[in-house]
Amino acid sequence: MSAAATHGREEKELRDALYGLEIFAGLTEDQLDWLVSVSEPRVLADGEVLFRDGEEAGCFHVLLSGGLVVTKVVDGREEVLTRHSTEEDGGAAEEHDGKPSAAHRFTGELPLLTDGSYVATAAASGPATTVVAYPKPVFFEMLTRCHGVAAVLLPVLAWRIKSSEVQARKRATVEALGTLAAGLAHELNNPAAAVARAAQELLPALERLTGTAYAWGAAATAAERTVMDRIAVELDELPPPDTTDPLAQADAEEEIADWAEEAGAERPGLLGSGAADLGLEPDWLPERLAGVAADSLPAALDHLGALLEARSLAAELRAAGPRISQLVAATRDYANLDRAPEQRFAVAEGLENTLVVLRAKLAGITIVRAYDPGLPELTGYPGELNQVWTNLVDNAAEAMEGAGTLTLRVRAEGVCMVVEVGDTGRGIPEDVLPRIFEPFYTTKDVGKGTGLGLHLSYRIVTQRHHGSITARSRPGETRMVVRLPLAPAPPAPATTG
Repeated sequence: MSAAATHGREEKELRDALYGLEIFAGLTEDQLDWLVSVSEPRVLADGEVLFRDGEEAGCFHVLLSGGLVVTKVVDGREEVLTRHSTEEDGGAAEEHDGKPSAAHRFTGELPLLTDGSYVATAAASGPATTVVAYPKPVFFEMLTRCHGVAAVLLPVLAWRIKSSEVQARKRATVEALGTLAAGLAHELNNPAAAVARAAQELLPALERLTGTAYAWGAAATAAERTVMDRIAVELDELPPPDTTDPLAQADAEEEIADWAEEAGAERPGLLGSGAADLGLEPDWLPERLAGVAADSLPAALDHLGALLEARSLAAELRAAGPRISQLVAATRDYANLDRAPEQRFAVAEGLENTLVVLRAKLAGITIVRAYDPGLPELTGYPGELNQVWTNLVDNAAEAMEGAGTLTLRVRAEGVCMVVEVGDTGRGIPEDVLPRIFEPFYTTKDVGKGTGLGLHLSYRIVTQRHHGSITARSRPGETRMVVRLPLAPAPPAPATTG
């Protein structure tokens, strides 16, 4: 067979294959002739990559035979998004679970239409996978020349965007639970460790307290016991110590311990650390123990050291219990457990609960709160808004790379509540700023984001709460501004049939 004959047969086979696809089934003879002339067939080996996530989109791809598997790396894990296969095509133009029947026979249209990059990686699944590529200019000419193509493509496009949003919501829910669990575990670690340590040390501390009490009782006169009683009362009335310089506190501890050792105390370090933790100056104890005789003073100092140790352990237990309760309450409020989906809520509480959940990621970042007093409550879906706050704060933390200032502002302005999340990070480039709320658009490295976080936040704010979300940015100053109506949106008017 001549080369011309072979070429003619191949063109006829391609023409028949294209015409058998739903997306090209309504084309005229002339349109089919043009389509065949601009087609670029390609045979892929099993596992061969057709395009990669993050590459600039260059072609619209139509699957003729075999299969394609579309994957995306999210946070280091490869996820299978969808599979395209000619075996799914039974020739019937039906939908399966809402999926248009044509959806498994072409890919790549979304990044071309949005002038972006591929949002996933596609590779051949099985031997002899054949695809036809249509470069970007040809694809747009195809939409102009072949109106029937758009009629099939647009429902598939809408379904893919919706499916991606559903997947993103599920992923966001799982990530939120993971963040919640990690944050809770990190925050519970300190109070739980304090409880465990205090419980372990409390028994020997009480034994020391009992022993020193007997020794002090035997050594002291009635007048000296009155001195100790007064000191105990003063200790009970001491205000919480101010935040002090650690070096100054260490110096005070050493000075008190040296004085106690010179006075004959058996455990001068115990007294020094206990007194310094309370913020006592080095001369506080000597002044109050001036009425105790030198031979009774060692017993008095050892008893005071044991008393301060027991008080310190009890204070740790008292502080740890409420802290654990606060963390559990913050977690419950963040997730809105046991609440109706739509409810009255305070925006500032949601922001604070978000900060608790993300505290580990915010280490090293200065947090500035500017909440106007007397803010009214809103009616809406606080659980969904907490996803928005988490997304905005998390993005801000990433932009600052662990160092900077996060500013949260909340104020009532006219008929809206305004929430601003500001950071001092690298900023968003001016040419990128108008696109950050578009679906699948991301400035993060491949595998670091889905491009749907801000889009879902936009949907939650605008569609679920009838508000708005905007961004302002320059290097060193980025502000995400969310406006939420103070009054709930009126219900849609009833229609009569």
